[in-house]
Amino acid sequence: MRKFNIRKVLDGLTAGSSSASQQQQPQQHPSGNREPEIQETLQSEHFQLCKTVRHGFPYQPSALAFDPVQKILAVGTQTGALRLFGRPGVECYCQHDSGAAVIQLQFLINEGALVSALADDTLHLWNLRQKRPAILHSLKFCRERVTFCHLPFQSKWLYVGTERGNIHIVNVESFTLSGYVIMWNKAIELSSKSHPGPVVHISDNPMDEGKLLIGFESGTVVLWDLKSKKADYRYTYDEAIHSVAWHHEGKQFICSHSDGTLTIWNVRSPAKPVQTITPHGKQLKDGKKPEPCKPILKVEFKTTRSGEPFIILSGGLSYDTVGRRPCLTVMHGKSTAVLEMDYSIVDFLTLCETPYPNDFQEPYAVVVLLEKDLVLIDLAQNGYPIFENPYPLSIHESPVTCCEYFADCPVDLIPALYSVGARQKRQGYSKKEWPINGGNWGLGAQSYPEIIITGHADGSVKFWDASAITLQVLYKLKTAKVFEKSRSKDDKPNTDIVDEDPYAIQIISWCPESRMLCIAGVSAHVIIYRFSKQEVITEVIPMLEVRLLYEINDVESPEGDQAPPLPTPVGGANPQPIPPQSHPSTSSSSSDGLRDNVPCLKVKNSPLKQSPGYQTELVIQLVWVGGEPPQQITSLAVNSSYGLVVFGNCNGIAMVDYLQKAVLLNLGTIELYGSNDPYRREPRSPRKSRQPSGAGLCDISEGTVVPEDRCKSPTSDVKDNSFSRSRSSSVTSIDKETREAISALHFCETFTRKADSSPSPCLWVGTTLGTVLVIALNLPPGGEQRLLQPVIVSPSGTILRLKGAILRMAFLDTTGCLLPPAYESWREHNVPEEKDEKEKLKKRRPVSVSPSSSQEISENQYAVICSEKQAKVISLPTQNCAYKQNITETSFVLRGDIVALNNSICLACFCANGHIMTFSLPSLRPLLDVYYLPLTNMRIARTFCFTNNGQALYLVSPTEIQRLTYSQETCENLQEMLGELFTPVETPEAPNRGFFKGLFGGGAQSLDREELFGESSSGKASRSLAQHIPGPGGIEGVKGAASGVVGELARARLALDERGQKLGDLEERTAAMLSSADSFSKHAHEMMLKYKDKKWYQF
Repeated sequence: MRKFNIRKVLDGLTAGSSSASQQQQPQQHPSGNREPEIQETLQSEHFQLCKTVRHGFPYQPSALAFDPVQKILAVGTQTGALRLFGRPGVECYCQHDSGAAVIQLQFLINEGALVSALADDTLHLWNLRQKRPAILHSLKFCRERVTFCHLPFQSKWLYVGTERGNIHIVNVESFTLSGYVIMWNKAIELSSKSHPGPVVHISDNPMDEGKLLIGFESGTVVLWDLKSKKADYRYTYDEAIHSVAWHHEGKQFICSHSDGTLTIWNVRSPAKPVQTITPHGKQLKDGKKPEPCKPILKVEFKTTRSGEPFIILSGGLSYDTVGRRPCLTVMHGKSTAVLEMDYSIVDFLTLCETPYPNDFQEPYAVVVLLEKDLVLIDLAQNGYPIFENPYPLSIHESPVTCCEYFADCPVDLIPALYSVGARQKRQGYSKKEWPINGGNWGLGAQSYPEIIITGHADGSVKFWDASAITLQVLYKLKTAKVFEKSRSKDDKPNTDIVDEDPYAIQIISWCPESRMLCIAGVSAHVIIYRFSKQEVITEVIPMLEVRLLYEINDVESPEGDQAPPLPTPVGGANPQPIPPQSHPSTSSSSSDGLRDNVPCLKVKNSPLKQSPGYQTELVIQLVWVGGEPPQQITSLAVNSSYGLVVFGNCNGIAMVDYLQKAVLLNLGTIELYGSNDPYRREPRSPRKSRQPSGAGLCDISEGTVVPEDRCKSPTSDVKDNSFSRSRSSSVTSIDKETREAISALHFCETFTRKADSSPSPCLWVGTTLGTVLVIALNLPPGGEQRLLQPVIVSPSGTILRLKGAILRMAFLDTTGCLLPPAYESWREHNVPEEKDEKEKLKKRRPVSVSPSSSQEISENQYAVICSEKQAKVISLPTQNCAYKQNITETSFVLRGDIVALNNSICLACFCANGHIMTFSLPSLRPLLDVYYLPLTNMRIARTFCFTNNGQALYLVSPTEIQRLTYSQETCENLQEMLGELFTPVETPEAPNRGFFKGLFGGGAQSLDREELFGESSSGKASRSLAQHIPGPGGIEGVKGAASGVVGELARARLALDERGQKLGDLEERTAAMLSSADSFSKHAHEMMLKYKDKKWYQF
């Protein structure tokens, strides 16, 4: 014990700072001097941190726009995010620094630019001609609130409507205000005594650009003549207006109102509407007005050459349709189709063949932005089927509760998962190609397979192909299938320990080589799955029940554990699968009336059809003990070579042989120590320290469930309430010393005791109090013997100590290379017996990657152990501490992973204070320490994970995954890997005016807006009205905003400029950049003058 105290003093002396990077020398144990020197290749310059891509549905969407020529879709959100979608695989994420909500988006069609209007009354011009779009200009309105924007096709003048009812005009090229203003009091009739309300709509007449239609919220619509600066017509209706749309011939327009009506007006008949329609109103017999309905939030009016026009609207349902889902209504001729949506509609757009508003629109699809989904409806097919969405927008289909990330998987895994997942596809989609197909893919330099696994609140597990910065769902597994569903609320079993989401996934343990999958759920259940390409019918689902309780009365000494301890009545050492009929639900209460021996969920007792993919091998459930509910599982590990699964919670640890379907080990945490327990603990009956049935099981979708390997040490002192709430969630209201949870488990083949001369299979167990214990495994020979002879497990007596809860363990060989746990390569289990018999013995031999017994005895190994506070490298078999690093003093590590990078390995850590750090192995030299996330919430803490090749991810919002890299090489190659949003496309020809229209002056009337809105005729705008802010897009980007060769030059310049520059080089480059920018601006000006009046496609 004294030795520990001395080491703690040393720890205290060396722990001078919160950040490990400030410690120059890791502490070495005196015996560390005798450790063989290992050449480490990783240096600080191999590391650089940057975000790569964001996947998933834009969280809290608020605006939608589409470029009909470039075929690019833009979505804005309430948090100021901007997501751009092109062809499947071309996606982009940008963020407005202010974080204000996006209220409207407008593409400069086919110009590679986009205007965003934000709730903080700023307008921003985005340049999309670079792989990472940048803001070229911003304009902040100081005295008026922006409510609506309109940019006519092929115009550089943006109309901006405000809350006061005025309209200002912005030059998109210079992002300056014109002196031309339409004041609300001039637009409405002078006799009107009330203010018309904010501007809710602006559009120009499709046939006459000089006429502007202005819709005010109160119900007034004004047709304004831009040249004569006066109103031609005023249209009044006594219901508030939500939206307005033109017929392409410019003779009629349609308005949608707050009482669920549509009014169609002839331009020249302002007295009353030509037609009033209530699409969802009940028509009353006596010719009275239909009953009012809910507001029609938006209407679009689209024409076709060959038939009736389409009127498409959202909202407008009658008030008596309570509980009815939100609808999109498509009216075409005499038919009205009501399309129900799963979530409320944020916005919709009709996709048309032409960008010209004065031509037949020929609508072919409607894109509907919902609160939590994006739906595309095919208008050309009967029944209006939806298109199959190729974007990975279904991450949040059920809230994500945990995730794991695997880079550099076996190459056959993705095809195998894809082939079983392809059978799960829904039918009835549109037969057409996805119409949003703009942009070009990047050139993926990374070729290794990457897989992300997400666990969800409904018990589903999804496998995603994440190779080359894309994301595509491969396969979905529903773990809840093995349980009986409660049919009604009254039927709900009273054994539940959670109020909702009883099947939620908490921990995923997966072996990519053997394809064995193990999940732990919130109802203290564990399910083991095998992968098979064959369909099987399981007559009886194999199951085990385990009594894992915290009690140290009548405990046998650990030496008595050579034979499997007495398991539950169901367990036994019987190798045959246990039929579920032995489920002791009949004896659900003990003699004193307390609930006893019942699991939280009921396994189905009918035959289960298991499709190709992951098939249930065994269900293990912890049961109630004497009125005490089972505690949630805090750690889990599976090993395909040994045929074992192990899991632990704050009561203890259980190990199961899934081949023989037998419980091998069932010990309280204290029993693991035997006589070596360093803590003085009093025996305690479970009832005294009973956990309230819901404690620590807060709503998983809000992110407070204790994640894998992160059952936080209740001893840690932490300031952040959001963490302290969850950190002790598995040990709620229990004395901190009496409940020591199992926080990390690792199967390996190493030296279990100091005296060992050769490595052998064992299990390393880490606890929340910083203890590491070793359990020796004695496995029978392979083949038939493995199924007949018992596996013998025994605590070895080896105990190691660290500060803080143990998070992760790994093993290195004598040269410092990683020793992954032994595994058995995957093979098809459901093949006919005869064919398989000959191969069976040969294939059962595990592929052990640990050192074989033929190696020299003198060769040692290293154990790498990472806790919440520090990391240690222990030399084996001597168990001396070779290297030690105090990672953090004031915070704690949330996630630690031992990962491969650049043909070497390192320890990567993510701290609760937002720092990401990496350390070399085995010497634990600090290599990277970056303050990455200023605010960390429980969702990020629960989902953050590192993987090989410098990749990491976390759930940045309930619907989106953010991927990042800490590899300098990936940061450099990122520019090439990203997709291209803008591609040169020729603008379609303008519609032909026709002979007679040309002769008699019909057809579209053009307007010289430059003459009208330019400074020479309209004067300068008031300086106090709006403030111009140059964007970070730079001097070259400003000149490249307009299309043409200048823009192409600027794009090339920005692309060069944009490549990840290291901070150290910035100062040296600044002077060179300034001079090159100067010369570039001269060239750009010359080019601009030369090609001023030409479009890019005329060169």
